[in-house]
Amino acid sequence: MSVVPTTVIRHPKERIAKCSLRFLHERPEMTFLRAKPTLQFDATGFVLLAVDAAPLSLADQGRPLLLLDSTWRWLPQVAACVTGEPVRRSIPGDLVTAYPRVSKVFDDPTGGLASIEALYVARKLLGDDDPSLLDGYHWRDEFLRIVAGAGL
Repeated sequence: MSVVPTTVIRHPKERIAKCSLRFLHERPEMTFLRAKPTLQFDATGFVLLAVDAAPLSLADQGRPLLLLDSTWRWLPQVAACVTGEPVRRSIPGDLVTAYPRVSKVFDDPTGGLASIEALYVARKLLGDDDPSLLDGYHWRDEFLRIVAGAGL
């Protein structure tokens, strides 16, 4: 198993105390950046997770991963920081989140996962099956059951 280097660009209004990725800050393969108008991240060669892209596959192995961490409403602002030619990929299948999402102002996409869920599944599909990524995630066990039920 090879560890997939992962960069996360987070919207500045994301509250780290509520962020599903907050337990990963000390991991050596993880890099966290704060989105701001002056940030320009060259994502050429990275796999960029996106809901509306072709499915992630074994052919994507060997590439670093880029995850945009924000609410769906703020996602365009975070995406504006990405330059270059990333390889856009989605999580294949019909996985549903274990995270109890409720938004009074914005409709979440049906296939949207919590950031930690998307990260875990993407890295698993890239050959880095590391359930410890979910340590500290309150809905860990339920999400692992969902993933197992989906045959991933």
